[in-house]
Amino acid sequence: MVDGVAKMSHDTVIIWRSHKGEIIACVEKNKVLRENLDEIRQICQDALEDAVLMGCDEQQFRAVLAELVDRLTNPYAPQD
Repeated sequence: MVDGVAKMSHDTVIIWRSHKGEIIACVEKNKVLRENLDEIRQICQDALEDAVLMGCDEQQFRAVLAELVDRLTNPYAPQD
């Protein structure tokens, strides 16, 4: 578990929560979130494979991906 979030396997069901801790129960919202993560997972997998095939160090590439995620910015003001 990392920061209160279970590590994701390919078929893990994630219970999404609002910033207030309420469960996001909308089926369509959960579908979009799941599809987005599936697309991100595949793009990251493809990029990792490309990097390794081109001779890059796998751990360095993973660190760069982690930093990329850490630097994402939320363009929306917090909601109360």
